[in-house]
This record gives sequence, structure tokens and C-alpha cells, in this order.
Amino acid sequence: MSEAKNKNKESIVLGGGCFWCLEAIFKRIPGIVAITSGYAGGKTEDPNYWDVCSGETGHAEVNKIEFDENIISLEKVLKVFFLAHDPTSLNRQGNDIGTEYRSIILFNNNKQKEIINKVIKSVQKEYDKTIVTEVLPLEIFYPAEAEHQNYYDNNTNQPYCRFVIQPKLDKVLKELTH
Repeated sequence: MSEAKNKNKESIVLGGGCFWCLEAIFKRIPGIVAITSGYAGGKTEDPNYWDVCSGETGHAEVNKIEFDENIISLEKVLKVFFLAHDPTSLNRQGNDIGTEYRSIILFNNNKQKEIINKVIKSVQKEYDKTIVTEVLPLEIFYPAEAEHQNYYDNNTNQPYCRFVIQPKLDKVLKELTH
């Protein structure tokens, strides 16, 4: 990647339920240059999928979203994030229940934190219930195992992909085209 392209690349770590869902959605958004599923927000060092699923690590399933600011702003990334899940649901998205499925945004700097708070305040008007999304500084991001990367694209016919991810994907893409 050229130096000029690197200058416009930014990243944010988002958790909104199962990381497979957010990954499938963000892969289809112009300006997203890379997505890595992983774990963050907890205390256990170098966790794996089964550790995180136990609910004992404090980590959430998250996605590191890298984007080109010349194509998509952090505000727009966050609006897609809020469309993709229910930020008023504490530790749950659909049938995925536990702290590992909580709504969380992990920022890299104070500029991002200011933008996040502004977007949450704006988006809150669209909900009857309070947004419970955690907003914290990113301490460390642990990439998930290889089988969790590109999960939807590699397993499109699997029942979870067909009946959970596909409807969310369809909803978000429809909303974004209107």
C-alpha cells in the first residue's frame, strides 16, 4: 500500500453480537479495506473462541474494521454498525446471549471518542430504549482463529448464515440504499 493510502486508513473495533454478522455486512460496504474478526474488551490474554464463548474472559466477539477515510467516514461506519444490531439490548443479539455478544465500540484516540459520542447521541433519537453500547479505549485486539475469518462467505449455506446473517445483511443493505 502506498504512503498516501496509509495516511487515509483508519481503524475502529466494533462488537455487535456474533462477529460473523458484522463481518458479512462490513465486507459489502464501500471504503472498508479490511476486516478481522477477533476478541477484545476483556482481561484474559490470548483468548480463543471457546474461552470467549465461556463468558469468563470478559472479551466480546468484535471486528477490527479498517477503512479509507477518503471513501467512508467514521460517522458512516458507526451508522452502519448501529443499523446492523440492536444497541439497546444488553449482552444479547437475538439468540446469542452473554457478555461476549455485547454492543461495544473500542476507540483508538480522543478524536474517535468524540465522534462516537456524537453519533450515539444522534442515533439515540431513533430508539425508545436507551443505547447500552459500551465505549472504551482499545487496549488490545486478538485476531480470531482462521476458521472465523470470512465466515459468511465461506459458509453461506450453513443454517446460521442463511437464517441469522442473511436477513441482517439484507436489512442493512436495503436501509443503506434508501
